[in-house]
Amino acid sequence: MKIAIPVANGKLNLHFGHCAGFDVFEADEKAKTLGAKSYIEAPPHEPGLLPRFLHEKGITHIIAGGMGSRARELFTQNGITVFVGAPCEASETLAQEYLNGTLKAGENACDH
Repeated sequence: MKIAIPVANGKLNLHFGHCAGFDVFEADEKAKTLGAKSYIEAPPHEPGLLPRFLHEKGITHIIAGGMGSRARELFTQNGITVFVGAPCEASETLAQEYLNGTLKAGENACDH
C-alpha cells in the first residue's frame, strides 16, 4: 500500500489539484504500520494528469480534503482508492488514522 497526501508545510493541503507536492507513505495494511516516507513534487496543473502521474508512481491510496467528482472517477479508473473530507492535520497523523480505520471524513473541501 502506498498512500499519497497533498501537503503544504507538512499538513494536508485542502486544494488537491493545485498542491506543490505529496507526502508518500509506504504502509503495511495488515500490521497497520507506516514505513518509509518520501515526497513527490507535483507536475504542473493540467486537468486529468494527476491520476495518471500518481498511478505511475505506484500510489494505491489518496487522502484528500476535497476533490471534484470527475477527479475521483479518474483516480478510480487508475486503480487508486480515494478518501475525501480529511481534516487539515499532519500527513503522518492522517496516514496512520487511515490505516487504523479511525480517520473521520468531514465535508468535501472542493466545490466542483
